[in-house]
Amino acid sequence: MKKILITGGAGYIGSHTAVVLAEAGLQPIILDDLSNSSEQVLDRLEEIIGEKPVFYKGDCNDRAIYEQIAQDHEISGVIHFAAYKAVGESTQFPLKYYRNNIGSLLVLLDFMQEKGIKDIVFSSSCTVYGQPEILPVTEETPRQEAESPYGNSKKICEDILVDFIKSKPGMRAIALRYFNPVGAHASAKIGELPNGTPNNLVPYITQTAAGIREKLTVFGDDYDTADGSCVRDFIHVMDLADAHMKALEYLSKQDLDFYDVFNVGTGKGDTVLGVIKTFEKVNELELNYQVGKRRPGDIEKIFADTKKINEVLHWQPSHSLEDSMRDSWNWQKSLS
Repeated sequence: MKKILITGGAGYIGSHTAVVLAEAGLQPIILDDLSNSSEQVLDRLEEIIGEKPVFYKGDCNDRAIYEQIAQDHEISGVIHFAAYKAVGESTQFPLKYYRNNIGSLLVLLDFMQEKGIKDIVFSSSCTVYGQPEILPVTEETPRQEAESPYGNSKKICEDILVDFIKSKPGMRAIALRYFNPVGAHASAKIGELPNGTPNNLVPYITQTAAGIREKLTVFGDDYDTADGSCVRDFIHVMDLADAHMKALEYLSKQDLDFYDVFNVGTGKGDTVLGVIKTFEKVNELELNYQVGKRRPGDIEKIFADTKKINEVLHWQPSHSLEDSMRDSWNWQKSLS
């Protein structure tokens, strides 16, 4: 059985990817410092996949923890999720974000090269595009100046991967540029569980519906969009997890010293107000929300051109926005 190391594997996207890997007959090996996740996720994963995943608690900047993992397991590939990801916080503490997000990739690549681990799938972001001039964005769309240290850290990590593969390290890498992950596993046993106040729209929606938050604020209704609110490409987390499986399969068939990048989205944009209306409709409830002023740094609209990932990785999303809103609410209800 092939063993795949998942850094940040107890987090939102990492835990769902662990499920997909296990269901495909691979063994996920999870490394996480639990700074933005909970060890309870491991128990939930056991309920879903039938056994508790192998877990190491540690810092992805710590070479020693990788050495321990390599002693215990023969790793076939790595999916690197582990990163700080709060855009607002990154503007307050840029060094923290650069040290962790870039430093951990450097430590990991050095370790992989030394141990002969050939394949890595890197968690990138559509933030590298900034506010594009032409929509939808393709992988060839020029990357814009980052709006935050978080976004810049993803750009820098992509550049590191490009330069590293050019050096002919005998490895293969894919960067997946995520759009907006939403939803939860259909079992409602795992989902998005942010510490403190949510940074993302959907957890704020579900927490408002559950009475944890008094109300939801929509930042602006005067953008050049169908209803005036921002447009995003919302991708179900299980579809995103499946894209990682497809990326690993594809990498294994490539020559060494290979690098490519793929957008992972639905290929269509939904407005923030549209997401709220969909949530209300599928879950038959009303949200307490208000429209506020625009939020500095928000991009007006962005959504993916997914032709490349559809054709090259043979990947297609299978969940609708309605599915995402239903699964998100079922997950929120399971927490109460």
